[in-house]
Amino acid sequence: MSEKKPAGKGSTVASDDASRHMLATLGQWTGGLSPHAFGGAWLNVLSHMATSPGHQVKLAGSALKKSLALAQFAGGALSGGATPEAEGTPYSTRFSDPAWSRFPFNLLAQSFIAASDLAREAVKNVPGADPASENIAAFTVREGLEFLAPDNYLPTNPQLIKQTVEENGRNLVRGVKHLAEDLQRTLKGQPPSGAEHYEVGKQVGATPGKVILRNQLMELIQYSPQTPKVFAEPVLIVPAWIMKYYILDLSPKNSLVKYLTDLGHTVFMISWKNPKAEDRDLVMDDYLTRGVRAALDAVNAVVPRRKVHAVGYCIGGTLLSIAAAELAAQDDARLASATMFAAQTDFSEPGELSVFISPAQLAMLEAMMWKKGVLDSRQMGSAFQLLRTYDLLWGPTIGTYLRGERTGLNDLMAWNADGTRMAYRMHTDYLHQLYLNNDLAEGRYVANGETISLSDITVPMFVVGTETDHVAPWRSVYKVGRLVRSVDYTFCLTSGGHNAGIISGPQHPRRRHRVHNSRAGT
Repeated sequence: MSEKKPAGKGSTVASDDASRHMLATLGQWTGGLSPHAFGGAWLNVLSHMATSPGHQVKLAGSALKKSLALAQFAGGALSGGATPEAEGTPYSTRFSDPAWSRFPFNLLAQSFIAASDLAREAVKNVPGADPASENIAAFTVREGLEFLAPDNYLPTNPQLIKQTVEENGRNLVRGVKHLAEDLQRTLKGQPPSGAEHYEVGKQVGATPGKVILRNQLMELIQYSPQTPKVFAEPVLIVPAWIMKYYILDLSPKNSLVKYLTDLGHTVFMISWKNPKAEDRDLVMDDYLTRGVRAALDAVNAVVPRRKVHAVGYCIGGTLLSIAAAELAAQDDARLASATMFAAQTDFSEPGELSVFISPAQLAMLEAMMWKKGVLDSRQMGSAFQLLRTYDLLWGPTIGTYLRGERTGLNDLMAWNADGTRMAYRMHTDYLHQLYLNNDLAEGRYVANGETISLSDITVPMFVVGTETDHVAPWRSVYKVGRLVRSVDYTFCLTSGGHNAGIISGPQHPRRRHRVHNSRAGT
């Protein structure tokens, strides 16, 4: 197993064990968020704000304008009702119910909307401020505003009050029971309620297959076609090791594997090992050689003299692009095509995840992983949860504990609760070399001792991005078309997010997609 240390312009990992211990301990108290990263960002924004009288005057004018508008709104609210002006704000759907048009709830909602608009405006386009610092400040403001949002609390939410009165508080009794059950499950390390209805091998991951290769890092599963006539060229799927493989083999209606085998394809899929502390020194090269390259050799042994259609999802897609570039540089023509689902190769615009990608933040994360040997799935889940706080935290909390409603888990939600870990060295290298330094897109990435270039890739490519992806924003995913030389390049933009936008049956009633065909590099 090779040992490779982070290098480059963003390499700021702690240099000694004492520093790592200190950072790891601090991270336990801060939930893994670096006070240096967030404090430094706010210092940058506030210091430039303090020396920008033009920005201060603009804010003062905006505050006065909003105050006058709010006073006028208050008059209308007192005299007979007024609807909160939430259109065009992040809260447009949250205050749309007619109950919010009654006093005093309409005034509460409008006051919150006005204050939130001013708060976001204050940390935006500050003259001289670093854009990355502005991004962190805006993220912090957004999270802080959720603590003030009136719809998140029973006494200030007319819909919740109405339901509680109508049910004589039975909704709250149910909510307390749900809370007690969830706390008990959490303390016992059990999955969320409803996950027991999705057992791997029965309700999900149930497409018949056999393991044809097993090594220290992965298993390779072969799925046989279910048709008399069979496509000659096989399909190799490389899922992300941040997720369990069966995301692409959920219930039958949501299974890509079943869909492909029903069409007559021979499908192979990697199932990555969930690393433990003893796997701490795994590196990206291990995933390349013991993963993609080893799987490709095994596929060739089962289906000889045939090219392989490779598919990569998320980090698996990034790894596939590295493998494809390495194969091309070696004049290895075994790939027939490359398909990438929600996978980045150019990390210059990582979207909202950028709030967690700074030298100080990565130093703390590296220290925490160094101490444990892995990054725990719960910490990764918490980071993603922060990107969509209302959808993934506040909204479910209100529904379950205040409304007393259990919506139940679907197959994708049950899969999401089945978390994985990330090996210390691999994830440290991955974050520094790709996210922080953007080595892959800028031609500096070294795979197995050789610098590779995505421009060597000439095989046909099909790339899928999703409209509301918070993990791999579609504009970032799209950029691979300018880095490769594929003469047959197709980009597909689908509705939905990082997972739901990809895992969607062919007849899904609420999904849509747009396709763009072009010559890569243009």
